[in-house]
Amino acid sequence: MNIHEYQAKDVLRRYGVPIPPGEVATTPEQAEAIAKRVGKPVMVKAQVHVGGRGKAGGVKYCPTPEAAREKAQAILGMDIKGLTVEKVLVTEAADIGTEAYVGIIVDRATKKAVFMVSAAGGIDIEEVAATTPEKIKYFPVDPRYGLLPFEAQELGFFLYQDAKQARAAAKIMAQLYKAFVENGCSLAEINPLVVTPQGEVIAVDAKMVIDDNELERRADLEELRDESSEAPSEVDARNANLTFIKLDGNVGCIVNGAGLAMATMDLVKYYGGEPANFLDIGGSSNPEKVVNALRIITADPNVKAILFNIFGGITRTDDVANGIVTATKQNPLKVPIVIRLTGTNEEIAVKILEENGFTALTDMDEAVKKAVQLATEGGK
Repeated sequence: MNIHEYQAKDVLRRYGVPIPPGEVATTPEQAEAIAKRVGKPVMVKAQVHVGGRGKAGGVKYCPTPEAAREKAQAILGMDIKGLTVEKVLVTEAADIGTEAYVGIIVDRATKKAVFMVSAAGGIDIEEVAATTPEKIKYFPVDPRYGLLPFEAQELGFFLYQDAKQARAAAKIMAQLYKAFVENGCSLAEINPLVVTPQGEVIAVDAKMVIDDNELERRADLEELRDESSEAPSEVDARNANLTFIKLDGNVGCIVNGAGLAMATMDLVKYYGGEPANFLDIGGSSNPEKVVNALRIITADPNVKAILFNIFGGITRTDDVANGIVTATKQNPLKVPIVIRLTGTNEEIAVKILEENGFTALTDMDEAVKKAVQLATEGGK
């Protein structure tokens, strides 16, 4: 679950991270009022769950409260990568001397939280990682002990030669790590971590992604979810108890089981196609899941062909077949569909499909190649 910058900052403030004051506004008048309370120049920052806000015009410097109202008027309602800006953060503008990057991710290879720090922080940190990776230090944290003080100091001195600044950064990294662990994060970052001309080290931006598995035991974190800033298809899928991730391709994939879903996507790529999504209907024999899956897939205008790949173990293929028939009767398809079914009740499933005008394949490669071909032809 992504949370907004202002929410991430609220979390980090509770752990002692020094962050300039700020409040959220949903109207230009509120933005002006907040800027007056701050009493200094402010930044007005779009709150949406995508990167590149600044390059899209969603982050503006405002020297006066009147300017804050004007910039908020322009940013609110703006479309940034398909998401509409409904709120802005109005925060004190920091006087920036230098910028650094500090982030933590879960590395599944080492099964540890890994710090990534770089003195070359700012909006182009991705380019730094791609072109000058030596400027980024990676440090896996032993989960038995957490981030030890001397390790934090080592990271601090990687960023700053000045001892006072290095110690301040080390303290912030210890606070960030504690927030990361205690809130079940899969990512937490400060970009940029700023040194002001006066030598003060502060965090002027923050991002946190919380593992969905944490939400079952943390109602306080679940309350931070903002569905208006998420892709509608992902919200719809979550409410339908489907595992779904939207991608940029044109082959809509509906599969049962995460491993088979990943293999299906790999095979789509292998045969020259691009998957439009990851969608796992799970192992239950509930035709309604198939109905919901098809509804979500067909709502994506990029999808030019639909691929069902079902290996029936716990999942009964005849239930999937009934779901396909029901869904297509409710909402007739406008794109071609390729169905591969094998496993439990396969003969019954094939009969159901054939009686309703569908053809079922049993070979996975054949089905994927056909879906890729149809999507390619449909995209022309």
